[in-house]
Amino acid sequence: MAVSPSSSVQQARQLLADRLRELREQAGLTGRDHARACGWHGAKTSRIENNKTAPSADDIQTWCRVTGADDQAADLVESLRAAEGMFVEWRRMERNGLRHAQEAVRPLFERTRRFRAYSSWLIPGMIQTPAYIETVLRAAQRRRDLADDVDQAVTSRLERQRLLTTNGKVFAFLIEESALRTDIANADVMIDQLRHLGDVAGMPNVSLGIVPMRADRGHRPVEGFWIFDSSQVNVELVSGHLTITQQGEVALYADTFAQLAELAVYGNEARALIRAAVNSLSGATE
Repeated sequence: MAVSPSSSVQQARQLLADRLRELREQAGLTGRDHARACGWHGAKTSRIENNKTAPSADDIQTWCRVTGADDQAADLVESLRAAEGMFVEWRRMERNGLRHAQEAVRPLFERTRRFRAYSSWLIPGMIQTPAYIETVLRAAQRRRDLADDVDQAVTSRLERQRLLTTNGKVFAFLIEESALRTDIANADVMIDQLRHLGDVAGMPNVSLGIVPMRADRGHRPVEGFWIFDSSQVNVELVSGHLTITQQGEVALYADTFAQLAELAVYGNEARALIRAAVNSLSGATE
């Protein structure tokens, strides 16, 4: 069940490195001869081919010129940019503010018909209450020392939530039971958020599953992830945002989601876990 969030990036970089090696070998050049022809240090060719140093666009163009593969330079540069674009640091993604980051993903949500989301420690954004959203985004704004546009970012996320009632869209949320008990916000905000989950579970196009803490399973994913149709996965890492489009990797996340879905409880059983979390916060007993 374990998924490596960095495997897609590494694989994309390795494929590029392998292709560059093939071009050198097809040209009949040794690594040393190739480096000399490119006009750079003798170890650079080896480091690029072994995926220890990422080439620049200029490096790729020089590589293709020396190996007589100028016609492939544009495609290889595009592969480089695709690999670089898979991972975006939070500071880069949010450099124009949290509102911009919220709005940037809206077109993806609008064109997707089938959504699957897994969260190990946080209630997914599409089913958060306003107060919970504000708490989460305020913490991010302070932690990353961003401009204060939290109010606008909250509004943007709430506007995106309207997609939950759009005909033709279906949503499946899987949440670890531990996320119900994580003190993201104060007790009142958490209780309101947990009760809201009960309302969400009653929506006709939404499936809400809770993965019990007692579930018998192996390793679980550390990071939350979204699956958009069968074409893309977004993973939220501590350091940044990962976009996966390679079909083999997307399928791996879909399989992981399916396995977690089998462990989850739904309906009355899920509501019982939510009530237990509410009671632990309020001090009430059933």
